[in-house]
Amino acid sequence: MLTAAQVLAENNFGDTRTGGLAGPMGLFLILLLATATILLIRNMNARLRRLPDRFPQQSGPTDPTRADAAVVDPTDGTGGRDSSTPAPNGHQQHLNG
Repeated sequence: MLTAAQVLAENNFGDTRTGGLAGPMGLFLILLLATATILLIRNMNARLRRLPDRFPQQSGPTDPTRADAAVVDPTDGTGGRDSSTPAPNGHQQHLNG
């Protein structure tokens, strides 16, 4: 009678040394994927070169009551704050010495 260890140790995948197709097949797939990537990069570069340097300004809607026409700059033109220093919040303690 077979024990659990003998059943688990049995090689059910056949002889792994015959054929030897994994190396050449892997190389073929890598070369195929590399070729496809190079062709896609060249295609996208060609498409980007055909784009104009600047796009013409789109004219705004003529109806000023539309909601998307009333977009306002949230900074009011005052410039942004330095984002490298985090703003203090209630979870941080400040030591005044």
